[in-house]
Amino acid sequence: MSKWTAASDGKNHGTLEFTIAQADVQKGLKQAFDRNKDKMAVPGFRKGKVPFPLFLQKFGEEALYQDVMDIVLPGAYEAAVLEAGINVVGRPNIAPVSMNKGEDWQMKAEVDVAPEVELGDYLNLEVPAQDDTVDDKAVDEELNRMRENQAELVLQDKGTKAEKGDTVIIDFDGSVDGDHFDGGQAKDYSLELGSGSFIPGFEDQLIGHEAGQDVDVKVTFPEDYQAKNLAGKEALFEVTIHEIKRKSLPDLDDEFAKDVDDDVDTLADLKKKIEKRLKDAKEREAKDAFEDAAVSKAVDNAKVVGGDIPEAMIQEDVQGQVNQYLGQLQQQGISPEMFFKISGQSQADLAKQFEQGADKRVKTGLVLEAIMKKENINPSEDQVNQEVKDLAAQYQMEEDKVRAALSESLLKHDIGMRETVKKIVDSAKPVKK
Repeated sequence: MSKWTAASDGKNHGTLEFTIAQADVQKGLKQAFDRNKDKMAVPGFRKGKVPFPLFLQKFGEEALYQDVMDIVLPGAYEAAVLEAGINVVGRPNIAPVSMNKGEDWQMKAEVDVAPEVELGDYLNLEVPAQDDTVDDKAVDEELNRMRENQAELVLQDKGTKAEKGDTVIIDFDGSVDGDHFDGGQAKDYSLELGSGSFIPGFEDQLIGHEAGQDVDVKVTFPEDYQAKNLAGKEALFEVTIHEIKRKSLPDLDDEFAKDVDDDVDTLADLKKKIEKRLKDAKEREAKDAFEDAAVSKAVDNAKVVGGDIPEAMIQEDVQGQVNQYLGQLQQQGISPEMFFKISGQSQADLAKQFEQGADKRVKTGLVLEAIMKKENINPSEDQVNQEVKDLAAQYQMEEDKVRAALSESLLKHDIGMRETVKKIVDSAKPVKK
């Protein structure tokens, strides 16, 4: 038997009182004894051979209470939550009220619960229409990008002055107040002028100079520079320019088109193919943006009842985002250890990044679940079977392994959430901005 009492402050937490029946306690005592009897040393008996009644007579059942609690508490708590009809989030704080011998045990749990949602309008919403057009400028920009990728670096004659976009081969030696610092020297370094890969101002001071010239470059390290001993300080770099190379772009003609795409014969064919690819991508982008806007509006129209979203739900969401992100990296062959070493971040740093927007993500989940319940969206067995087939094909797994990894209730929940989003989006009306 359980009793749920919400906190008087109106927040989403409270106390769950429940009972563990004495019959269950006795079953737990026998299980606890069976687990531990091989470790018990009782004079006159070999290990594991002491009778249960004799053990109770000699040591008392209280000696097993901790093990009994480990055995019976999880099931009793789960049953109490189910009976109370509450949706607990995070870890409960459970403490015994009474554990008297021969009586039912009384327990008390301090828990956070998922808040209820007061839905607003979520169907027939007016949502800004998304632009999915592709103009000639976008096609030309893509062509120029492809051209840049095919460009060759041509060594320039002596006397040519370096321009923005040129690549220079340089030696440099940096110093601060006459002292040379680690990492401030290099030989035959290749630097594209205008790339922004060096300290601000460094690349600009090489423009207009020729190969063979020595140039004194004066710069100031940014205040937030990663090497703290150099941050905010003025530096002198003695630079020698050895070579200047300039990009030579291929002509935009039929030959270029065939070089970059084996499936086309003319530049006109290439432009049509680029336009279709950009159009498809823009349509997907517009569709996703429209869907996000419709769901976001439905979420904004709803209200969380009982105050703020529990911190336990926020942290659960953040941890889920972190796990998903690291899991995606592992699929690309990057282990979490490698990622943290390369990025210079810790797991706490990564979690902090995902804290931004966590409250909106959690509220979105709560609202979609409330709509799913109100609309009585309950995925069928056929939908679950198709979901299993799709996941098996996507991850190249056997269907029975997918079913073993994901419970039917989880699969139904995921399908139901997608169906809920579809219902909101399909009814939404696009309006011009």
